[in-house]
Amino acid sequence: MTEFLQLDLAAMLAATLACLVCGLVGNLLLLTRQSLLGDAISHSVLPGIVIGFWISGSRAAPPLVAGAMLAAVAAALLIALLRRLTRLEAGAAMGVVFSGFFALGIVLIEVSGAHAVDLDVDCVLYGQLETLIWPVATGPASLLDAAALAEFPAEVTTLAVVMALLLLLLGLLWKELRLAAFDPDFAQAIGFAPRRLSLLVLVLVSVACVAAFWAVGSILVIAALVAPAAVARLLTSDYATQFRLSALAAVAMGAGGYWLAALLPGALGLGHGLNAAGMMATLAGLLLALAWSFGRFGRRRGRLALSGGSA
Repeated sequence: MTEFLQLDLAAMLAATLACLVCGLVGNLLLLTRQSLLGDAISHSVLPGIVIGFWISGSRAAPPLVAGAMLAAVAAALLIALLRRLTRLEAGAAMGVVFSGFFALGIVLIEVSGAHAVDLDVDCVLYGQLETLIWPVATGPASLLDAAALAEFPAEVTTLAVVMALLLLLLGLLWKELRLAAFDPDFAQAIGFAPRRLSLLVLVLVSVACVAAFWAVGSILVIAALVAPAAVARLLTSDYATQFRLSALAAVAMGAGGYWLAALLPGALGLGHGLNAAGMMATLAGLLLALAWSFGRFGRRRGRLALSGGSA
């Protein structure tokens, strides 16, 4: 067990940070009723990532992030254009765009030769947590060891940097983001720029998707963008508590799901392993079901509303 904990410390950190980054930024989408936009962005960044890989010939972060952000912005603009020209409702327009962009990304993987490295369909869907090994780690104390940190997986470092950037921006723009989420007209009237904040949210979601993509794949990115924020929303109506609870749900989803995937096969005597990203998404669904069943704004609140009663 000790060897297992040592070797998989980096993978556990990657899983936890990926869920935490996506879970926190997912609040900004849920509170503005744009959760499906996160789904669209997480699919739409794929062709940008592949084009960045194609141009640079490597997995260097700058061209991949730049390509992903351009693809996300292009997808958002195309969604807006489709809604204006065709009068499609938002969900339909997003569905058309993100499915088209994702399909384009899969085709580009095949024609660019990216599948010959590690950017294949399995990597896109499930990530590559199993490859994030930190062999020199001797436990959590290695996080303070400069020699050990020199061999720390770059994907985890990227997630940590994105996490720090997200916390900084949330701290600096806390009131503005809250006002833009709940009363954009008033925000506009007193001199804030809700459209600029919307663009910032788009960029943050794009960066979060790219940072988490390498570790956990698109399936878990979508689950982490929606589930922690939805769990918190079923438990509280307070803005600050929403972020705190979603962070707790994201950590439980990432760390808990990862360890369940690692330990359940042995405990149940299974002859095969379990995919970590899939288990984390499953745990997210379980947390959401529990929040709906027992949360303050879950099933009980719905029954009271239908019966006209009060809590």
